[in-house]
Amino acid sequence: MARYITGRISTALLTLLIASFLVGLLIHVIPGDPIETMFSRMEGVTPEQIEEMRRQLGLGQPAWVQSALYVWHAIQGDFGHTIVGREPVLGFLLSRLPATLALTASGLGIAIAIGLPLGFLAAYNRGRWIDNTLMFISVLGISMPSFWLGLMLLLTVPVYLDFIPVAGEGPASIILPALTLGLVYSAVIARMTRSAMIEVLSEDFIRTARAKGLRETIVMSRHAFKPASISIVTVIGLIFGSMMGGQVIVENVFSWNGLGRVAVLAMQQRDYPTIQGFIILFAAIIVTVSVILDMIYLWIDPRVRTG
Repeated sequence: MARYITGRISTALLTLLIASFLVGLLIHVIPGDPIETMFSRMEGVTPEQIEEMRRQLGLGQPAWVQSALYVWHAIQGDFGHTIVGREPVLGFLLSRLPATLALTASGLGIAIAIGLPLGFLAAYNRGRWIDNTLMFISVLGISMPSFWLGLMLLLTVPVYLDFIPVAGEGPASIILPALTLGLVYSAVIARMTRSAMIEVLSEDFIRTARAKGLRETIVMSRHAFKPASISIVTVIGLIFGSMMGGQVIVENVFSWNGLGRVAVLAMQQRDYPTIQGFIILFAAIIVTVSVILDMIYLWIDPRVRTG
């Protein structure tokens, strides 16, 4: 087991290292000069000052050299400074990370709370009108873009529930963005839960449990859920990553002060260090989640160790 865990962690670290280098290369493909963008609103700036700032940031070197140096400094915990404001990038991003994680956790909680029961209900009533109705609703949910649903909630909910704020940073302000993320992805969890449960319910050990006279609810909860949970856990992990990426839009729709708003602003300002730091931090979170999923697989199915 220790060997399995060590291998997964080593693979995750290598993946993160390669991703950091590639991000450093690709970030320089973005058109525009960050130094000119930074000084465009200032008056009286000389060309010598612009060149000095470019030299300090190392922007005169080849892209691969800049990328390699960035990775080397990032390993040591130095992600550079923001071009606008000259703040340490790592500290700046970490100050916004709790808001993003809180929104992701809230949205994922809503998606699981809605999707799992609906998936169970659809699998239990396979082929009946309840199953068909729930799957039709889930298709509609999957088809709705998160930004469109967010705008609809923004326009309709405050009309009937004026005590729910449409923007801000208070505890109640998380309701609408969390619903936007949760409702869309609950449809994905519902469909995956239904498919996984139906596949397991056709196995021989399920027929044996039913032949013993066990109630259907016990068969589904005690005998069918654990084998089906590997697929469900996998899709939940993928949804977590999708939610982290989707927040770039949702946070800007609801003015939620997280990493998504930072990323959009940094791209507008051509703030290379902030964009790189955001992508690497995002990649680190996804890699960490994948390692945690591997640990959960071991608990659900010990056969993974010998796979």
